[in-house]
Amino acid sequence: MTDFLKQWGEAAYTSTGFFWMALWAFILGYAVSSLIQIFVTEKRMQQTMGDAGGKSMFLGTFFGFISSSCSFSALATSKSLFQKGASFASSIAFMLASTNLVVELGIIISIFLGWQFVVGEYVGGILLILCSWLLIRLINPKKLIEKARKNLDQKQDEEEGTSSIKKKIKSSESWAKVGKQYAMEWKMVWKDVTVGFTIAGIVSAFVPDSFFQTLFINTGEGQDSFGFFTLLEHVIVGPVAAFLTFIGSMGNIPLAALLFGKGVSFAGVMAFIFSDLVVFPVLRINAKYYGWKMSLFILFLLFTSLIGTSLLLHYGFSLFDLLPDSSGKSITESDHFKIDYTFFLNIAFLIVSGILIYLGFFKGKDVMHHKEMAPKSPILEKTLKWLAFVCYVWLAGGIIVKLIIL
Repeated sequence: MTDFLKQWGEAAYTSTGFFWMALWAFILGYAVSSLIQIFVTEKRMQQTMGDAGGKSMFLGTFFGFISSSCSFSALATSKSLFQKGASFASSIAFMLASTNLVVELGIIISIFLGWQFVVGEYVGGILLILCSWLLIRLINPKKLIEKARKNLDQKQDEEEGTSSIKKKIKSSESWAKVGKQYAMEWKMVWKDVTVGFTIAGIVSAFVPDSFFQTLFINTGEGQDSFGFFTLLEHVIVGPVAAFLTFIGSMGNIPLAALLFGKGVSFAGVMAFIFSDLVVFPVLRINAKYYGWKMSLFILFLLFTSLIGTSLLLHYGFSLFDLLPDSSGKSITESDHFKIDYTFFLNIAFLIVSGILIYLGFFKGKDVMHHKEMAPKSPILEKTLKWLAFVCYVWLAGGIIVKLIIL
């Protein structure tokens, strides 16, 4: 019983410590994302993404990068662009860029995993887009694309006002929308983040290394020691494990850090991080938009691309002797709550968060703002909501156990 209580306390402490480490990065990322989404509209995007050529792919990638968002928002926007005339390939490029080439994800990765994984995330995001483009050109699924367009409602949404960015910056209504969008960003991810960080703490405290050695073969032998088939197993198992979860990419980063600390290959960890668009909720949403055949094709497209990308990254980093060393790397042993730069950054960005909430819900309480989101499953959302509440009870109990009982 004493051992369980000790592990419970450690799990809760680790989970809350992970979140404290990442809090300022979440606020910064969602603030930047909200600013971009309010001050940049889709009109310019849809006018320049109508073919599957190099220029269209570049613009789809660029617009995705500046429209960084969670996967559910990216699905809705890429569907909207495809519906309004963007090519299928450039829509996929937009979706991949807006979920992988994102500021907030890069910052979180740098905190938990280090600069090599940040470089891997951004270089890998571009490689994912190139691999997907190549597969689309090789397979050339014209009939599937035509059928997908027919499955979409052809009604064109009215475009937002096309005021210049300069006028929008001076508008108090625009800043109120930024505040509302910022709150919406948190509303979209709070359940995933809560469950993801709690699971990371539980895994770190309760799951033995032998489990990871069974799931990912030949772990802990050093990044340069992995053979091709071992790496292939790692990059397949990572996405398969992620497919069955409901946790988004931001909540998965602490888990990715734990996998790396347990000796999983760089390729396997990158594949796990890239798996946010091959999870079951995304498969179901794409089926709702385009039909099951196209949804399964997109799953095949992204799964194949992330396997190829993860292997390329591993061998590329190995070639330049840049593979990160996981030996002795443990983010669970840190003193997460000491007075350091993280403490002061968190205080500063909590003030920023308060200002944005004030602008959105007090100064701009009469301003209407709605952004299209992918249709989520009510059952899944309710399940995640209750899981999040259970997590809060678990975390509160664990902290009490650690501080008072033990």
